[in-house]
Amino acid sequence: MPWDRAAATHFEVNRRAAGNGSLMRASTSAVYFARAGRPATMAAARRIAALTHGDRAAWEGTAVFHELVRLGMAGADPLGALPEVVDLVHPDHRERYATVLAADWHPERATEFNGAVWPCLGSAVWALRTTTTFEDAVRAAIDLGGDTDTVAAVTGGLAGAYHGLDAIPARWTEPLHVPLPGFGERVLRQAELTDLAHRLAAAAD
Repeated sequence: MPWDRAAATHFEVNRRAAGNGSLMRASTSAVYFARAGRPATMAAARRIAALTHGDRAAWEGTAVFHELVRLGMAGADPLGALPEVVDLVHPDHRERYATVLAADWHPERATEFNGAVWPCLGSAVWALRTTTTFEDAVRAAIDLGGDTDTVAAVTGGLAGAYHGLDAIPARWTEPLHVPLPGFGERVLRQAELTDLAHRLAAAAD
C-alpha cells in the first residue's frame, strides 16, 4: 500500500497510531517550511505526519511543533504564542493539547506515557519553558525518563529554534558523525551537517 493508506488502515484496525515518531522526525520539515508561513507549515506538517500516523492527534501535534519552530526561527516568542496556536488545532484534539501546553502543566500530570504525541510535545514545551539554555532544556527532557530519545529530540528542535545554533554546546556538535548507508566510507561530520541545515533553511526561498 502507499504509506498514507497503510497508516490509515493501521489506525482503522487497531485505533493506536498516535505515537510521537511523527514529532521526532519533524525538525527538518519544520525548518524547510518555516519561510512559507503559518498556514503552509501547519498544513505540510499534517500531510507529512499522515504518511505514517493515521491518528489525527499525531497530525495536530506535528502541526503545532512546525509552527513553534517557525516562530522561534523568526525571532518571535513561541511560548507566548501558544494560546493562538492551540486555537488552530482540530476541535477533536484541541482540549488535550490545550491541557499539555498550558503554562501550569507538568509532565508528572501526564495521563499517558510520553511515547504518545501529546504528552511528548507537552514535555518538550515544558522543558523549554522551565529552562534558560539549550543544554538545560535537553537535559530536563532526558531527566523525565520514559521515551527519552524522542522527547529529547523534540525538545532539541524547539530549543534550537528558540535559542539559536550558537547556543548548542560545541562539545555536543563536534563529535557528530553520520555514516551514509550505501556510500562506502562516506560520513557526514559537523561542518557538512551544518551546511546541509543552512541549505535546507534556504531551500524554501
